[in-house]
Amino acid sequence: MNLFKGNLVKLTSVRPEDAAIMATWEENSDYLRNLDTDIAYPHSVAELEENKERSHNSAYFRLRTIEDDTLIGFVVIHSIEWNNRVGSLAIGIGDTNYQNKGFGSEALELILRYAFHELNLHRVGLDVIGYNGRAIRAYEKAGFVEEGRLRSAIYRDGNYSDRIIMGILRSEWEQQQVKL
Repeated sequence: MNLFKGNLVKLTSVRPEDAAIMATWEENSDYLRNLDTDIAYPHSVAELEENKERSHNSAYFRLRTIEDDTLIGFVVIHSIEWNNRVGSLAIGIGDTNYQNKGFGSEALELILRYAFHELNLHRVGLDVIGYNGRAIRAYEKAGFVEEGRLRSAIYRDGNYSDRIIMGILRSEWEQQQVKL
């Protein structure tokens, strides 16, 4: 079993040319509004290059296809509290040609294996906007369960949406792996 590779996607390091590609994704307001609860604002190439993703409390990867090494997104375990063995997950498939085709689901499998087997975490959490049904289904498929919600916490286009808090424990993930 390769720690960084699946059948469709692989976890890789940041490459110098990535910022220009990611800047084009950020011109898509749907991408930005599903990715984050903050104001949708595209970043310049320089801002993306300046953003240092690596730190002692995060594990940041770019997502590339196995077939032709195309950059399609990112995944990160961030805000790691080593003493508590917990971290938070964020993922984005920026290239719309690779959405709804299993790349994100496989990336979730890979990053959870990394979080539990390599980082030795006990729990991985995330939050997702209630209107992002596609992401919620992918997280549930990966084994995440809803742990709570912040009601009407996101305001977009004149409507409020809940911010859903989800998590998965290592024991739950391992039990799911046995069933596969």
